[in-house]
This record gives sequence, C-alpha cells and structure tokens, in this order.
Amino acid sequence: MSKKASQFQKRVMSLGYRGKGIFKPLNTGHIDERVSCVREWIANIFFYTKNGTTIMIDAGYNYDRLAEKMSWLDLDPASIRHILITHQDTDHVGAVERDSAGLFRNATLYLSETENKYLTGEVRRKVIFGLYKLPMVNTDNKKVLLQDGQTLKIDDIKITCIQVPGHTWGHMVYLIDDAYLFTGDTLWFGADGGYSFIHSLAESNDLAIRSLASLEKQLRDRGVRPKIITGHTGWTDNLEFAFAHRDKVCNSFHKQTPVDPKAPYDGYVETEDTEQKARTIPLAKQDESIFNALQGGK
Repeated sequence: MSKKASQFQKRVMSLGYRGKGIFKPLNTGHIDERVSCVREWIANIFFYTKNGTTIMIDAGYNYDRLAEKMSWLDLDPASIRHILITHQDTDHVGAVERDSAGLFRNATLYLSETENKYLTGEVRRKVIFGLYKLPMVNTDNKKVLLQDGQTLKIDDIKITCIQVPGHTWGHMVYLIDDAYLFTGDTLWFGADGGYSFIHSLAESNDLAIRSLASLEKQLRDRGVRPKIITGHTGWTDNLEFAFAHRDKVCNSFHKQTPVDPKAPYDGYVETEDTEQKARTIPLAKQDESIFNALQGGK
C-alpha cells in the first residue's frame, strides 16, 4: 500500500498545508562532511558517513526520484546496509515497503521494539486525533529491534537509541557519535524555536510533550550539544532554540505565528531542489533571527 499511500498523502497534505508554514524541508545536499540528505517533497532522509561506512536514517516516501537524488550526493543505494527507522509512518519507511523499487532490499532495519508492533499488526497507527487508521506497512527487510537507552556500534559509528513516545508509541531518536541527533517527528521548528510535532498526527500530545522534556534533560545530563536534525524542518546546533517551546505543540490548523518568511508556500513543490545546488551549496541551519529578536537580541 505504500506507493498508493505516498501519492494520497502528497495530494491531501499539499492541499491541507499550503500557506501555513508547517513544512520547511532541506533541499538535497550536505549539512557537513558527515551528514547529507535527500529531499522527498516535504520530508528529508539522511545519510551519515564515517570512515567508509554510510548509514541511512529513515526511508522516506515510496518515491520515484530517490536513486536519482542519491546520485547527486555520489551515494549508491546498493551500498546502504543499515537503516535507522525513527518511526513507521508513510513518509519514513516508504523505500523499504514491499511495493517499492527495492533499492534497499539487502539493508537491515533498526527500530524500537515498541514501534515494531505497528509492523506486525499488533497495533494500528492512528492520526487525526485517533480518527483515521493509516495503512499497514509491509516490509521483507531484516529487522533489529532496539530498547530505550541502548547503545550499539555499526563499524566505528556509535549510536545511542532514545525512545520518545507520543507522535507514535515507539518513536525513537538516534544520537550518533554524541554529535548528531536525528529526531524524526519529535521536534518541529518554528521561526521562534522548537515545538512538539504536529498535534493532529500524534498518538498522544501529552506524552509527546513529556518525551520532549525528557529528551532535553538527557542531552543536558550527558553534557552534549549535538546538531539537532529534524525530519521536516531542518536543523540547528542551538539547544535553547530547539527546545524553546518544549511544552507546546505545532497546531496544523492555522498559519504559523510568527511566520517564517523562508517557509515554502507548498512544501510539495520541488523546483528549488536541484543537482547543482546539492553539489555546491552547503545546507544552512535553521534561521534563528526571529528567535533571537524575541530573546532580546541574545
């Protein structure tokens, strides 16, 4: 069902979110020498490369241009052997669905044990305040199930797994080499800082807010200030910006306030995503000018 679900989501969400400043995906390109990303409409998937090993974070939509855009980054889909899955929504697992192009059929998926219950059918994913059940995800890839707080190594890449339930029951974020935090749909960056992700898509907004507070505490307790990289709204290295509104959620029913002037009118239009830009222009972090102004110019 993933290809059909991807196309359905593209049509419906493009109409529903136009002009609201909700989605601000990065274009395809490089954040730095370790992290690159591909844009798939409103979503980003990421690649972390170290000493010849590349791992992938999330598998995006069932998207026809994925291999093409990976080539802009000089990445071969066949070289990907490890994919970290934050959660199983359509726009994060599409490339490993049974009806996908099979670019990553030999890759192992890593996801939380709780999140795997969606894949087995023990739990059904619900959105729109629990009123709508998403299609089940079907994949034949090998899976490794993870526990909250677990640390694993893939070659010499250190991965710390932190479960942050709320958006989904088993959503997991990944702290890689204590320097990069891939947050999936845990954080949404507005022009004035980070919020809990879109309210209408959460299994439990109350739980999501508690998870966000716990995540911030864990980062501060560890004494790390990683680059914080989201699935739909870019990245920052400013911990204060990222957790500025940890007790609030993004309301998808109205235009965002304050308005982010760089947010595209329709995030599903990809005319700005080009190979020339991917190869030549580094991906800037989230603009914090409005946040700094509200903080009194700090």
